[in-house]
Amino acid sequence: VVDADGRSLPFKALYGEQRAIVVFVRNFLCYTCKEYVEDLAKVPKAFLQEANVRLIVIGQSSYHHIKPFCSLTGYMHEMYVDPQREIYKKLGMKRGEGNNVSVRSPHVKSNTLLGSIRSMWRAMTGPAFDFQGDPAQQGGALILGPGNEVHFLHLDKNRLDHVPINTVLQLAGVKTVNFTNKPQIIDI
Repeated sequence: VVDADGRSLPFKALYGEQRAIVVFVRNFLCYTCKEYVEDLAKVPKAFLQEANVRLIVIGQSSYHHIKPFCSLTGYMHEMYVDPQREIYKKLGMKRGEGNNVSVRSPHVKSNTLLGSIRSMWRAMTGPAFDFQGDPAQQGGALILGPGNEVHFLHLDKNRLDHVPINTVLQLAGVKTVNFTNKPQIIDI
């Protein structure tokens, strides 16, 4: 993988010493990925530190797109890219949309038409007209480490097949987050 400054490091370095939640996104222009990462940005660093877990997003574009995407989404945790999609391929992540398009991510707020228009607009108004990776590539989520342990693996079937973030947080032993803007009612 490559970091925001263009430095390469082995994928295993991300989870070798510590448990990590690793989320692979389709591409940085994908509106569903943007909205999912906006919700990942709401996971407090303190929750991750308390559970001794890293939260990592991996995209499949050039590393030059990491900082603008973090700025756009408010994501402050770790982010890398796999520009040749080597890890995507090794993990068996699909290309193209699966048959089951009835799956709906709880983190995606835009409808398909409006979200697609916004993605195209970002592509056309960016510094270089760039689709920032293979637009047909699907992502996924894993919980790995320490060492070679794989605790959880979900390969997205389509752009809306994200694992709910709180599900992944719970499986990794991290406190969950209220992603709604509604106040929580606590019975005493």
